[in-house]
Amino acid sequence: MKTGIIGLPQVGKTSLFRILTKAHLEGHANPREAHVGVAKVPDERLDRLAALYSPKKLTHASVEYVDVGAIGQEALKESSYIGHLRNVDALAHVLRAFDDPAIPHVGAIDPLRDARNVEFDLMVSDLGQIEKRQERVEKDLKKMRSADLEKEFDLLKRARAHVEAERPLRELEMSPEDKKRLRGFMFLSEKPMLYVLNVSESTELGKELEAAVGKHNLTEMAKRPNAGATAICGKVEAELAEMSDSDATEFLSSYGLTESGLSRLIRTSYALLGLMSFFTAGEDECRAWTIPVNTRAQQAAGAIHSDLEKHFIRAETIRWDQLLEAGSEANARAKGTLRLEGKDYIVQDGDVMHIRHSG
Repeated sequence: MKTGIIGLPQVGKTSLFRILTKAHLEGHANPREAHVGVAKVPDERLDRLAALYSPKKLTHASVEYVDVGAIGQEALKESSYIGHLRNVDALAHVLRAFDDPAIPHVGAIDPLRDARNVEFDLMVSDLGQIEKRQERVEKDLKKMRSADLEKEFDLLKRARAHVEAERPLRELEMSPEDKKRLRGFMFLSEKPMLYVLNVSESTELGKELEAAVGKHNLTEMAKRPNAGATAICGKVEAELAEMSDSDATEFLSSYGLTESGLSRLIRTSYALLGLMSFFTAGEDECRAWTIPVNTRAQQAAGAIHSDLEKHFIRAETIRWDQLLEAGSEANARAKGTLRLEGKDYIVQDGDVMHIRHSG
């Protein structure tokens, strides 16, 4: 899973990238240069399983983040800049909602206006691509009629009308066949969008973060198809990143928080892409595996290794909390909470699985 972090200048975008990925960046030699980093997906369930097994290795799921230069119509005309954005699965748009006289800002601070302006720029970029492809398909259809080309032309017409009505392509109703046809274009406004409000530090930060999406009028945008919103305080997250776990817990509680904004951000990204985790647990390793929601057991086995999918027989399965309650797999087996599931079993978020195979 790869998420592109976008935003206007001076919104805290690159700071967020640094905190998420623990990346040490020198000053941007080229403002259009992209930085790639990996963030660990926090998961208390996995940590508790590790406490039970004391494994030699603990492996959390991870998310790849790409930090690109400040976005705008000019940047979106540059092929290298747009290329970085096309290759991500989702976009996280960082919006300035903080006051800081030391950091310049043109005009009033208005996250909703900024969100709409950037959305418009993404749609303009897609519209140019749609128009070019439409012209090409039209010429091809004059030479030779083909059912495939006609379907593509109709889909492009629908996509164009949708974008011209100033609606992003992520909101266009499409069949799986339609999505397959458009996949190669990697349209920017088709990508799931997470709005990330960067708010000011306050003594009641917990309440501020909870209320931020409504306060800044982003509720309606966040409720649209394939969109979501969350809030962080970059200043507080930067301080947290330098602390030990015990100090961080104490620091968070002083603000009325139980978890960092980054944990919420990563979880929201996961949900937005329709992803979830299942676990494998043992003395050698406790590990989280990322799969799409509604994945069958045999396909989930393939996330671990293709041979396990190929030679799949059964999956020993138990919910993570039931395993902790039982205290061991042997106790869970005796209680009947450890089950054998077949290849068509739909894996649930938080399942602990041991794959039986013939390989």
